Amino acid sequence: MAHDDGGHVTRVLFCGPHFPASHNYTIDYLKGYPYVQVDVVPLDKVADVIENYHLCIVKNKRLDSGLIAHAKQMKLIMQYGVGLEGVDVEAATRHGIKVARIPGNVTGNSVSCAEHAIYLMLGLLRRQKEMESAVQQMLLGLPVGETLFGKTVLILGYGNIGVDLASLDKKGVLENLYQFAGDADIVAVCMALNDKTVGIVDKEFLSSMKKGAILVNVARGGLLDYEAIKSSLESGHLGGLGIDVAWTEPFDPDDPILKHPNVLITPHIAGVTEYSYRSMAKVVGDCALQLHAGTALTGIEFVN
Repeated sequence: MAHDDGGHVTRVLFCGPHFPASHNYTIDYLKGYPYVQVDVVPLDKVADVIENYHLCIVKNKRLDSGLIAHAKQMKLIMQYGVGLEGVDVEAATRHGIKVARIPGNVTGNSVSCAEHAIYLMLGLLRRQKEMESAVQQMLLGLPVGETLFGKTVLILGYGNIGVDLASLDKKGVLENLYQFAGDADIVAVCMALNDKTVGIVDKEFLSSMKKGAILVNVARGGLLDYEAIKSSLESGHLGGLGIDVAWTEPFDPDDPILKHPNVLITPHIAGVTEYSYRSMAKVVGDCALQLHAGTALTGIEFVN
């Protein structure tokens, strides 16, 4: 795909240490191409070195206009996945930098997230924390859980994750939101975070849900209003909360929300599976090789 053009090195920047399989698998994929260099840079050092790179994988780093202005050699900013809410796309466009995501429906990312949503639903319905307590107390036959069978699930968002989740768990609908929320036993949040959706699961939405219903979020933490969630858990109206994403990440393990026995949290690993991460490493690696060769970029979805 690419060729050694006499000393030029294409440099790939991974921002920060989190999601380590992303850079480890990409390094492994590119190990036979010495003219592509992959570096993992601490989040607080990105601004110091970004001018030296041609391709940037943002992960959970925010790239604002000031930072992008220093990216003098940058050709492509992309996410190891789909979420680009941390990138100032307009600033990148002004500087002639393309911005792209990796479509989740072709890498296994969206189905991995959909399966994880099911995992969180089952963990809440079967009372996972109480199971762990029962094991510690050497009790058998407790707790009494509930089945996913027969439950009505409202899926907020009908992108790739929502589509894959619906194929596993029947079909949710977004229109007439509060009415559907009132009919649902489970609400699964799978939508993109933007100016229109930030805090969409707020006090009014939660109040419209039936008492005891559970809420699962595998999209972005900012879709949920923190204070509204906290209040609904404390009052007992919200029957359970399963989140793979949080309002700040990494999330404070001492946050009061996590003290509730009907709350489950996982460390943003819904899409982190061997299949999806190896697939996305190939996409990133191929983009680096294509940049080096000056050929068309494939396997990604441009947003500018």
